[in-house]
This record gives sequence, structure tokens and C-alpha cells, in this order.
Amino acid sequence: MSSHYQNEYMKVTGFTIIKNAVVLDFPIKEAILSILPVCDDFVVAVGDCDDGTRELIAAIAPDKIRIIDTIWNKDLKSGGQVLADETNKAFQAIESDSDWCFYIQGDEVLHEQYLDAVYKGMEQWKDDKRIDGLLFKYLHFYGSYDYVGISSKWYRNEIRIVRNNKSIYSYRDAQGFRKGKDEKLKVKELDAYMYHYGWVRAPETQRTKSFYASSFWGGDNFDEEKFIKEHNKPFDYSEIDALAEFDGTHPAVMLERIKRMNWKFDYDLTYNNLKLKDKAKNLLEKWTGRRFFDYKNYISVR
Repeated sequence: MSSHYQNEYMKVTGFTIIKNAVVLDFPIKEAILSILPVCDDFVVAVGDCDDGTRELIAAIAPDKIRIIDTIWNKDLKSGGQVLADETNKAFQAIESDSDWCFYIQGDEVLHEQYLDAVYKGMEQWKDDKRIDGLLFKYLHFYGSYDYVGISSKWYRNEIRIVRNNKSIYSYRDAQGFRKGKDEKLKVKELDAYMYHYGWVRAPETQRTKSFYASSFWGGDNFDEEKFIKEHNKPFDYSEIDALAEFDGTHPAVMLERIKRMNWKFDYDLTYNNLKLKDKAKNLLEKWTGRRFFDYKNYISVR
């Protein structure tokens, strides 16, 4: 670890879950590497699969990463519950001497320009027991690395750092966290963006990923044969309500992956199919600089 992020009074453990990362082309290596500089150690719950995922994880940073082997519960096949279940396994495996636990999903990457702000935030609020977690802003890339989603279906903020309090647990489909009896976490907002690449894959691979995801969300209503029949061609990225052009830079750990992109996706930025509520939200945000009426799975502490 760089001495720039060493603090003898604070220990940070990263954690994540993953399964079938190779066959589904998850940028899990990039995800882990992006936050590894601010983590003293890292727990990865690797689900049962045989596509080389475990070997991929084991080779990233053997001195920091501890793998726990898990079996995904096939009975948790609705609403993405199995993802929360796996996340809780990784969280519970974190040792008690860690102060903060830094969660990242297998398709999320933190830009290196935000590492300082994130680490300073952890230092600043480590001893403030009012604070359960730290909140990140989000950019959701879609179709290619050049476009981001702008409708309200894309969540704008989420908790990714939580205190090492084992009453905290992964919520619903592992998008966020709660504690105790369904209590929202009290958080401080970081001036840092998480880059979400979950909708940037070769169209053929995105179709396969959609199949796996549907099997986790559909429950008993998921009809595998029907899904395959209706999705017998590469994923169609054109069926999206509205996008904006991304004019920033990508994390350094993503550059090699971006160079390997072997498909093309162009989008007409003059087109949008935003619902009236989204148009109103965007207009209000433009006027006030604030986003109104969005769902918030947390309580911001001022």
C-alpha cells in the first residue's frame, strides 16, 4: 500500500462478491484494483462457478485479498435476494478490527481522482458515531463507454462504505444497506463518483448476462425457455429512453479494457423518450442544482 493511504489508527477492508466473471465479462479485476489503494485488506466471496473466476481473483493481489468460497442459494431466485445474501457473507467475514468496510460491485469502478477525497472522508468521520456510512454519486454508462443514462431509473447515489457494525446488512438486491429492523443508514456524502459499467458489454455477452440476471429476479415466474425464445439475438442497446454524451475521463484501470472494445454503439442525442416526470426533474435540477423526488435508501446528515 502506498504510504499516502496509511493510517495506523484506521483500518479499511474492501469487500465484494462475484460469480461467472469471465463468461459474463465483469470488470471485477478493475473494480477491485480501483479501490485497493485505500484498503488494508480485501474479502471476496467467490460463488460456485468453473469459468476461471476464482483464479482471476486469486491472481490480483494475493498479499491483500482473502477469498471465501460460497454456494449461491438457488432458493433465493426473486428480487435479486441472492446478491444481498452473498454480500452479507462477505461482510460478515470481515475481521472485527476494521473500522470501515468498502463495498464495490463487480461492474463498478472508482476513478483514481477520487481516492484522496474518499480516504479523507473515512478519516474525517471515523470517530463520528452518528455516521453509519458514506455515500457516492453515480455515473451509469450504457451501450458503450461514451454515453451515460439520464432518466430517473438510474439511481444517482448509493452507499458503498459502511461502518464495521454487524447489525448492518445488504438490502434487497444488494444495491444498498440497512441496519437493525429495516432502519436506513445515516450517511455523509462524498464528493466522489462511482462509475457503473453494468450495461457496457458486447451485445452477445449482454444478452447472456440479462438471462442470468432474469433468473435471479424472476422467481418462480421466470420461464427459461420463453426467455431464450424471446431473446434469440444480441442485446439491443437502442431501446433506451435518453442518454447524454460522457465528456470526462475513465479510470486508468479501465483503459486497457476500453481499447479492447469490439462493438460499436452510436446514439442520436437529439432523441429522448423521457417520461414527463423525468423531464420535470431534469428541468428543476437545471434551475436549482438539486435533484427532487428521487428514491433515497439513506438519511443524509448535514
